[in-house]
Amino acid sequence: MERHATTVLGVRLGDKVVLGSDGQVTMGDMVIKHRTCKVRKLYDDSVLVGFSGATADAMALLDQLESRLEEFNGNLERAAHELARDWRTDRYLRRLEAMIIAMDKRRSLLISGEGDLLAPDDDVLAVGSGAPFALAAARAYLDASRLGARQVVQRSLEIAADLCIYTNHDISLVEL
Repeated sequence: MERHATTVLGVRLGDKVVLGSDGQVTMGDMVIKHRTCKVRKLYDDSVLVGFSGATADAMALLDQLESRLEEFNGNLERAAHELARDWRTDRYLRRLEAMIIAMDKRRSLLISGEGDLLAPDDDVLAVGSGAPFALAAARAYLDASRLGARQVVQRSLEIAADLCIYTNHDISLVEL
């Protein structure tokens, strides 16, 4: 599922977990808004989430994820599994168009409407139209520098913003 919506990048490095996104909102090839926040904390600030895709759809899905986190006492993997299953099978939810990154102190997960529930091999995840640029930059920074997780996410999103027309330099970061 290709998204011309934004760039969201999550990095886990040591005991730090950082999730960031740009702030641009587009409709087709037109910029509607320059500064919006697409990353936030859920479940008593213990889970970071970020989204790309249709904003209203993502908000509905994040509400579902938060309900599942409450139901499963903050167990992100179980809550994400249930959300992915519901998203794929529920008549209403399966029409929602978004992708979600969810991270806690232990897990990094990508959740999609196709039923994907993916954990990366290297604790780096990206979604959105600028994802390939941000992901490549983050991996390069992690391999070749002594930057912390926050700086890796910030700099990688700046590179994505330089290359992707659907990504801007108004960057929001959240961390655990």
